[in-house]
Amino acid sequence: MHENILTANQPMTEFTEERGLLERCAGGDREAFASLYTCHLSSLIRYVFLFTRSRELSEEIVQDVFVKIWEKKEGLLYVQSFQPYIFKTAKNLLMDHLRREQTENRYRNLTGPFSEESTDQTDSDIIYGQYFQLAQDAISQLPEKRKQIFELKTKEELSLDEIAAKLSISKSVVKKQLYAATSFVKDYLRKHGEMTTDMVIFMYFLSGIQ
Repeated sequence: MHENILTANQPMTEFTEERGLLERCAGGDREAFASLYTCHLSSLIRYVFLFTRSRELSEEIVQDVFVKIWEKKEGLLYVQSFQPYIFKTAKNLLMDHLRREQTENRYRNLTGPFSEESTDQTDSDIIYGQYFQLAQDAISQLPEKRKQIFELKTKEELSLDEIAAKLSISKSVVKKQLYAATSFVKDYLRKHGEMTTDMVIFMYFLSGIQ
């Protein structure tokens, strides 16, 4: 049976203490994982809340963070410091959430037929829609294979490995073609659209694709 992780005479302030917990977690020790979870839960929720402004969504994302870490617990052997590691994981999940939300919003606003209700769209939604149409114009000008790779990534949200397998090409080729496609679309937007806050948000979204 494991000894107690923390005692009154042994506060968890030393690097060796965390190192021991990480090694035990990597070996499947749920008690050690629970200790790390308890120590970092509050600070991680506060961090995520800064972006989501929703307590419920923040807690949901943080739970996903710890689930993801547990699923890949063997990798904790190579983590030097746990806090930067979980914050980076949280940032990646936040980016995923942002991309999904933006995709849902732009398709809802742009692909559906206009009706009386649609006249209630904000100016920001309309401007964002214009940038999306510009992006679509740019995508249509891509070479066919490059366009296919770009759409598999942005519309179907496939990983680089999944795209490579689907098209029977190497991952390096996928990455190179995706980089070229994204750069072209961003340059097209810069040349044909006015640089506003909405443009910056749209460009930020494209940056996360590569």
